[in-house]
Amino acid sequence: MNVTAADGNLTAPPDSGSSLDTTVIRCTIALLLGVTINYINASMVHVFSKHDIFKTNPRYILFIHLVLNDIILLTTSVTLIVQAYIINRQYVFACVLLIVPAVLTSQNTPLNVLLMAAECYVSVCIPLRYNHICTVRRTYLVIGLMWTINCLSFLPDVVLMLATESQQFFVSRVYCLRDTVFRSSYSRNKRDATHILFLVVVWFTLCCTYFRILFVAKAADANANKARNTILIHGFQMLLCMIIYVQPMITQLMLTVFPEQIRFQNHGQFLVLTLDFDTKNCQWC
Repeated sequence: MNVTAADGNLTAPPDSGSSLDTTVIRCTIALLLGVTINYINASMVHVFSKHDIFKTNPRYILFIHLVLNDIILLTTSVTLIVQAYIINRQYVFACVLLIVPAVLTSQNTPLNVLLMAAECYVSVCIPLRYNHICTVRRTYLVIGLMWTINCLSFLPDVVLMLATESQQFFVSRVYCLRDTVFRSSYSRNKRDATHILFLVVVWFTLCCTYFRILFVAKAADANANKARNTILIHGFQMLLCMIIYVQPMITQLMLTVFPEQIRFQNHGQFLVLTLDFDTKNCQWC
């Protein structure tokens, strides 16, 4: 297997043995999906900008921020996937420009959903104080606070890289992965600790708010089924968002259990798992 280890973290380039047709198909699918989803998201942003009534509702403000965040995340992720197949190795300074927004927006998504859950909790459980608690000004403040928290959690990695790496490293070509750019063991340990902290806080808050919403809806006998379905949908969405927090730990666990059979390729925020056996080659891309 063609695998490169960086400070104990296993990384790998796209399968060098894959045919040109396979590479073209994968890149085309990624581009088409990215353009299609971003077109839908851009349409929602356009509708939001054309109607002032949406700009006065905290719920729609949080939703459109989530949409804008997803546009940035999807654009950077698709760019990382395509360049990984076409360019393979990227200059470090160019890779950092893609990794930083991808990491920040991926960490923003669960927190944004958490804020939407808190807004829904206030709306259902304490409706008389909704207009006082959920104002437009406070909504923008918590969005700014969310970005500040994520920037502060990731900024030490950037500072440490700038302080410890040589100038030659920034003009070298590497596989554009987070662990090959931010190579310090401190960065990896801090990332895992931050993800665990966010995971606990977000899930605890979501469980408290959603169960409270469900109990209040049942007690009032007002659209209890609708409230339950909404909670299930948000819970599934949150489960998908939280993958970013547990993915590095799952990767290391799988590498420990199957060190010879499993190869992980991480393009941006997407995990590609390859199983290599003597007579079998199964890929999920």
